[in-house]
Amino acid sequence: MAFSENLVKTGGSVIIGAAAIMLVPVVVPVVTSVARPIAKAAIKSSIIAFEKLKVMVADTRESIEDLAAEARSEIAQITAEARQEISESHAT
Repeated sequence: MAFSENLVKTGGSVIIGAAAIMLVPVVVPVVTSVARPIAKAAIKSSIIAFEKLKVMVADTRESIEDLAAEARSEIAQITAEARQEISESHAT
């Protein structure tokens, strides 16, 4: 009895495997025709997002460079004022 149950299970597996092999030529083109536009849309969206990100990074970099230039200018001004005070205090 156990032998016949195993044979049915094994036979069922073989039938399922054979059916899968027979369906592959039909299923793969259908899945591919459906998946291709979805994959293409995902790639397009990724490219658009990447281009927007590049612009955002460039804008952010420009803002940081502007802030750094302002900070350097202020440091230079403070340094010049400090030197002026030191030279005035030594002159008197």
